[in-house]
Amino acid sequence: MAKLEITLTRSLIGRPEDQRVTVNTLGLRKMHQTVVHDDNPAIRGMITKVAHLVTVKEQ
Repeated sequence: MAKLEITLTRSLIGRPEDQRVTVNTLGLRKMHQTVVHDDNPAIRGMITKVAHLVTVKEQ
């Protein structure tokens, strides 16, 4: 199964609460922190919701 490397590249300051919760659910707590998740529809949906805040690389 493919892996996704997700990095928080923009700040959460001034962002709506639902976007903050989504980023935290992905496991991102600090700027430039990177996490690795399996590629599945749930993770893809979260990435789509906060696409303007994160960068994604496939492994």
